[in-house]
Amino acid sequence: MKHFITLFTASSKELRKIRSITLISMLGAISIILGSLTIMIGDFLKINFNFLPNNLVFYLFGPVVGAVYGATMDILTFIVRPTGTFFFGFTLSAILTGIIYGIVLYNKPVSLRRIFFANLIHMVLISILLNTYWLTLLIGEGFLILLPIRILKAIIMLPIETLLLYTIIKSLEANGILNNFLRRKSN
Repeated sequence: MKHFITLFTASSKELRKIRSITLISMLGAISIILGSLTIMIGDFLKINFNFLPNNLVFYLFGPVVGAVYGATMDILTFIVRPTGTFFFGFTLSAILTGIIYGIVLYNKPVSLRRIFFANLIHMVLISILLNTYWLTLLIGEGFLILLPIRILKAIIMLPIETLLLYTIIKSLEANGILNNFLRRKSN
């Protein structure tokens, strides 16, 4: 429990650092750009790659920053490129996503298994269950009608998202970009 509190305390301190806010803002801008390159599959399913900068924020800055960033990005993305009606349920999902990834990845060694675990928790709890429920409230379709296609998308995207995030983090580490930032972050 002490480690859990320390994790949240360390993450909240990131919000006071100009260097952190700057990098978070740049990754947020990249996320909005990547989010505009969405591939729509039907009315209820979309694929995009804005999870990459978002997950980097969660990995680098933890659950508190992840929650604030998730809410902020959900609202900003809707303002910049509105698709449908604004619904606070998706903002809640974005907050929980930041918390989940932040808890699993923040200040921990990067491994394929850890990233897979974070993605699996997110996909089951948020993408499949919670977001499907939000869609049923918005569009009136039955939960069980939407569920199969959303499960199929999760099964397809789970290994793709895991490998992409792992590869990007390892590439940034290999080039010294993350290590340089993390070293300066502790100052």
